[in-house]
Amino acid sequence: MLDPLGVDEATFAVYHALLSQPESTPEQIAALVERPVNDVHELLNKLRKLELLVPTWANPEGEHAVHPRVGLANLAERRRAALNAELGLLREAEASAEVVAEQYNELLTARSSGDVEVIKGRANASRRIDELALKVRQSFWALTPVHIDDAVRPLEGSPDEPLLERGIKMRAIYLQNMLESKGASDYAESIHRMGGEVRATPTLPMRLLLFDNEIAVMPMDPNNHGAGAVIHRSPAVVNVAIALFEAYWARASELFAPDDRDNESPLTPHEAEVLRLLAGGAKDEQVARLLGISLRTARRITANLSERLDAASRFELGVAAAKRGWV
Repeated sequence: MLDPLGVDEATFAVYHALLSQPESTPEQIAALVERPVNDVHELLNKLRKLELLVPTWANPEGEHAVHPRVGLANLAERRRAALNAELGLLREAEASAEVVAEQYNELLTARSSGDVEVIKGRANASRRIDELALKVRQSFWALTPVHIDDAVRPLEGSPDEPLLERGIKMRAIYLQNMLESKGASDYAESIHRMGGEVRATPTLPMRLLLFDNEIAVMPMDPNNHGAGAVIHRSPAVVNVAIALFEAYWARASELFAPDDRDNESPLTPHEAEVLRLLAGGAKDEQVARLLGISLRTARRITANLSERLDAASRFELGVAAAKRGWV
């Protein structure tokens, strides 16, 4: 029980012998504790270091065992002080560990400005992209230069599925050769049937993700997929990214007929608001101004809605939307 104080069983036995028979010689103590004399001498030295065996004040050449209440209490106090010192060192080590962790985080995510976020490493970039996807409100556009030899899993359980289920407006451009794979074709068809738009093109410059036309995610190194990603929020950079996407979208090929789509797919917030404004008699210019979008975007949303509902005029669009309870 006294081990935490540095007094093991053998040491305590010699200490107890000195307390009970203070005039005993080392040889007599050895007989009492049933240990060799050499061991007893070593244990006596240990008691001196623990200050449980000290010189006698009246006889400097003699020694006596310190009373347990004093000697063991002193040991406990010294042990407590040592533990407190170690605890202080532990706190300092924890603080240092936190500093190291922060430095490591800065290596993974280095913000050079409020508009740019650099994510190092493929796994870290994937986690960050998943976080952005959870916060998307209206639209998600993607240039996806996946090749035919890349594994393509079913849409179920993929990051795209919850976006489509939430009614996020999705546009994806794939490489034409990727769609020679049945798995990739099935994936693209699933996106289309859930209300997403899918096109294909012979070449793509790099992977590009656009969230709500406000955030653009690009690879840190287009030739090294494991390098990480750069997230841009600067309107200038995002607008360039949008222009790049729209240029490829315009020349990409439609993969599915419009009537293949599930027209019961939920509306995005933008689409719902456009329908509400159109039903109230707003013109395209008013829709664009009220929603803070470009006239081109407003007209594109209207055209997409008309295509989905097979409406040849604004009036027919309003009637078809009303039948579905969309306005």
